Amino acid sequence: MRTATILVVAKAPVPGLAKTRIAGDVGDEAAADLAAAALLDTLDVAVGTGMAVVVALTGDLGRSARSDEIETALSGVRVVPQIRATFGERLAQAHLDADGGHGVVQVGMDSPQLRADDLSEAADLLGDHPSVLGPAVDGGWWLLGVRHGADASALATVEMSTASTGQHTREVLPQPTALLRTLRDVDTWDDARAVADEVPFSRFADAVAAVSMRSRT
Repeated sequence: MRTATILVVAKAPVPGLAKTRIAGDVGDEAAADLAAAALLDTLDVAVGTGMAVVVALTGDLGRSARSDEIETALSGVRVVPQIRATFGERLAQAHLDADGGHGVVQVGMDSPQLRADDLSEAADLLGDHPSVLGPAVDGGWWLLGVRHGADASALATVEMSTASTGQHTREVLPQPTALLRTLRDVDTWDDARAVADEVPFSRFADAVAAVSMRSRT
């Protein structure tokens, strides 16, 4: 198996700031707890690959849901701040910060159905391809890998969170770009329930079940 650095781009799950679309259905505290569970599940998977893990973090962990658990999970990885102005610029900088000379595979905290073999496959593909992309159902992407951290600099030109983000990203990456399986990001409460069904034995599924239980009582 080829090794790479796994880059997890994360936002502290602070109630009122995390998963605001979901919060409209389940409330700020529950939405933040779902985000925290997704982050913890993602960190477990990333660390479980045995590859180096870097977390590019923004926000105040002291105010976040499950702050103690998250701080414990982060204690075993390298944490760097997200810097620069736009999200695309922050992603590009995070790749530079994470680059250890063996490629960078980036994921966020919106795909708790991520598997270790997704990350291993992406790292392996970077042996034969300069870039790799995991498409998302909504037109974005859930994973992006580059052979060299500097190759992610073009992300600064991509408009994020649109239906064409994935296509535009693929166009600006070094070619040819290898593609992974398509996943569904967790942006809405319907997304959360659908993704929880894919990973029934996870913190995220437990958090979704707890919200569903409260809504029935």
